[in-house]
Parts: sequence; structure tokens; C-alpha cells
Amino acid sequence: MKILVTGGTGNLGKQVVPRLRAPGNDVVVLSRHGDIACDLLTEVPQFEADVVVHLAGGQKGDDVATRNLLAGCEGVRHFVYISVIGADAVPLTWLRTKLACEEAIAASGIPFTILRAAQFHDLTLTMVRGLAKLPIVPVPGLRLQPVDVRDVAARIVELTLGAPAGRVADLAGPAVYEMRQLVRDYLTTAGKRRLTLPLRLPGKAGQAYRGGQNLALAGDRGTHTWEEFLAADAMLAR
Repeated sequence: MKILVTGGTGNLGKQVVPRLRAPGNDVVVLSRHGDIACDLLTEVPQFEADVVVHLAGGQKGDDVATRNLLAGCEGVRHFVYISVIGADAVPLTWLRTKLACEEAIAASGIPFTILRAAQFHDLTLTMVRGLAKLPIVPVPGLRLQPVDVRDVAARIVELTLGAPAGRVADLAGPAVYEMRQLVRDYLTTAGKRRLTLPLRLPGKAGQAYRGGQNLALAGDRGTHTWEEFLAADAMLAR
């Protein structure tokens, strides 16, 4: 099977590409400097593939990039896309863009599979580490259900090698955490002392987060925990 992967050099892509290649699939990476060089924000790519796995993403232009990619998908039998839990419920511009991508894929006529995943552990760590740089740490009043990138990669590969399934069950981590616990866990692991200040998120986005619209309480769960991730990160930092 010939598989084209966008975002193959990113955090998730680095986990997905070797897993797809292991059974002997012909896997090519599309990126600005990949096997197929293309800037999806400005170009419609030229390629041949049985399956497309669209992992590339950013804070801006995902909808444009996705439409350009879809325009180049002549002959593609299965389009797999990684999205974000809450894309249709949390009113943030980035999430609305992910929803626009989902809608474009569904309207394309190409058989597809869409997986919405929670925030990755490494992104969660980046967020709490950034907050902890302040002398008094602001702690937003929200809950997260961070998931390990390896769990997401394993699920993406399973879906890619299977039949198109439409939108499948969301995938999140094995546990839900209050933000204050995530911050406290990081400070303890890093050996730091900081005062914390509770912060109420305003507006409709804050209301959506307080209502758990970013969680997958009834979805699939990964197996690798936040605590395991933090411990491994601390070992690498030594």
C-alpha cells in the first residue's frame, strides 16, 4: 500500500511513519523539505497514493492547507485526519479551523477517517512550564485529559491500515486533571517553589472548558500516564 503522510517529521509524524513502514508499506512524507516538497499553504501537491494521512497542522491556515491537499488527492481511497477534541464545541479560532478541515474532508467525496485527540503530554508540559516561569503562577480553572503521542500514533496507524470509518471515537489520556494538579506535579518534579493564583477563564471559551467540552469522558483512553511522562522527562533532563 502506498501511503502519503503530511507532518511526517513532527512529533506525531515521527511516531507514525516508522509504524506504517514496518509492515512493508511504501510511505512517503510530504512537507516543505520531505520526500515530496510542497508548501500546502500555497500549493496543490502532485502525488499518487492509496491512502493519505494528514498530520500536519499549525495555529493558522490549516483549513487552506487541507483544501489544497484534498485537491491533489486524485485516486486516493482513504483520507485519515487527526483533529482535536472540542473542535465543534470550544469557540477558539484554532479549533474552529480544525472543524473547517473536518467539514472539507467530509464534503470531498473521499472515504475518510477522522480521529479527534486530546492535548498531547508534551504540549501540556510546554504550557505548564511556561506558566511556571512567572514568580506567581496563574492557574486557569479548567480540566485537561492529556494523552501520550505514542497512544495517538498507535491508533492512527490502526485506523490507516483499516477501512474508512468516518469520525471515530475521541482519544484522550487515561485520567482527567485539574490544571492546578498539572502545575503542582510539574513544580514538584522540577524542584521549584512558586505561589499559585487561581484564574477564571472568561467568555464562551471559558464556559466550554469549565463544562468539559475538551474532554473525552466517554471516548477511548490511552495507557501512558501524565505521571510517567513527567518522570521520563525529568530523567532526560538530568
